Amino acid sequence: MASSISGMFPGQQLTGSHPVGGPGAPGQPGFPMGAARAQGNNTLVDELEASFEACFASLVSQDYVNGTDQEEIRTGVDQCIQKFLDVARQTECFFLQKRLQLSVQKPEQVVKEDVSELRNELQRKEQLVQKHLAKLHHWQQVLEDVSGQHRKPTDLPPPGPLAFLEQASANLPPAPLKPN
Repeated sequence: MASSISGMFPGQQLTGSHPVGGPGAPGQPGFPMGAARAQGNNTLVDELEASFEACFASLVSQDYVNGTDQEEIRTGVDQCIQKFLDVARQTECFFLQKRLQLSVQKPEQVVKEDVSELRNELQRKEQLVQKHLAKLHHWQQVLEDVSGQHRKPTDLPPPGPLAFLEQASANLPPAPLKPN
């Protein structure tokens, strides 16, 4: 446990960790982004940053852009990504171990953090409920306005293509019957 915790912060040495290097790593020919980085005194954060730079460099490097062997390009990019994922897992493990140590040494701190997170979540959900209530009130008002318009009695004939003819024909005298 001590070996995985050491190496996270500057001044601590990485013991038993993988050296930053390999295909496509910073400091290799064709990858000038990390060439100035010292290889001997890396922390876990430095290693994560270097592996990310290597991933990025492998995607924009002229060696890969001008390369013709697609399998070699794919292999190099895969190796860079795998290195980044490995270092990210180590970093996650470090923080999980620190969280475990904190929960053992100061359990009240963990409870305070949990309470704070729950309060923040309740506040966020309350804001969401208020937002939905505002929308609900808006649409209820729209519905009342629309239904209120349909209830009002009007003197105008009901809308329709034959409404005018129906109103005009109501005022005409009945047509005379033809004798047979």
